[in-house]
Amino acid sequence: MKTRLVHKGAFTLVDDIHEALTPPESGFYWIDADVDDLEQLQPLFHLHDLAVEDCLSEEEQRPKIEIYDTHYFIVINSIRFDDEEIFLRALNIFLGRHFIITVTRQKIQELRAIKPFLWDEEVNSPDRFLYHLVDLVVDNYVIVGDRIEDKIEKLEEDILMHTKKSHLNEIVGLRGEILWLKKMLVPQRDVVATLNRKELKLIDNQLQKYFGDIHENAVKIVDTFDTLRDLMGNLREAYQSSVANRANEIMRIFTALTTIFMPLTFITGIFGMNFTDILGLLTVPYADLFIFGFMGVLGLCMFLLFRKKGWI
Repeated sequence: MKTRLVHKGAFTLVDDIHEALTPPESGFYWIDADVDDLEQLQPLFHLHDLAVEDCLSEEEQRPKIEIYDTHYFIVINSIRFDDEEIFLRALNIFLGRHFIITVTRQKIQELRAIKPFLWDEEVNSPDRFLYHLVDLVVDNYVIVGDRIEDKIEKLEEDILMHTKKSHLNEIVGLRGEILWLKKMLVPQRDVVATLNRKELKLIDNQLQKYFGDIHENAVKIVDTFDTLRDLMGNLREAYQSSVANRANEIMRIFTALTTIFMPLTFITGIFGMNFTDILGLLTVPYADLFIFGFMGVLGLCMFLLFRKKGWI
């Protein structure tokens, strides 16, 4: 757990957590904690039991905002995409009048990325800190959405050029993750809408207008992932169509080969029978070479004919 006094974007580490109980003359306290630190933080900052219980729960938490007397409890999901799997990590936030507590189980990249914004914007209040943090989280969804779209396009090209069985597993897996992610995006959009529209005493009225811009981005993200879901459906149809075309191509080749060998089989069938007296050609010198040559020329002519017509 790290406790920082933030004054106009500048950080000062605080050794004693009890100092954060008293509002500073200027600025606010940012407490970056793990879930194990809640046992110490709850009685000090009078954090609500239900909010702490949600943080400690192993179950996946949906984005939400809870309004309590002295603080707000906000849950949003940070997103990460490593080209193979989508990860959502819960970011629990306790917003007070002179403090903000961020509680996580894993490292959240937005918490590291926010520091330059605080310095550049000379952030001096916890509600403005919250604004920049939520803005970073939502922007990462836009980046991940673009990367997923690029992956879908690349996967489509691979399917059209070289269809593999593994492509179906990729399609099913990625589509499932997009559907799962879509269920989390709707409540997260609603959280941002609450920060934008509802009168909240711990958030400055002028600052609430800025949350409107984040809400617009959140709405666009939901629409984007709706489009990605449709693209995955089209991708699956493309895979099935490619497999069917490949099967038809194989059957066409087999049919052409069968047709080429059909007259050759007929010839060998006749000359393989015991017709020495009837077919005097069998006693002619070099008759076998003549028959083999004729069969070769016949097969070649049929092959060239099918090639010309585009059948093989």
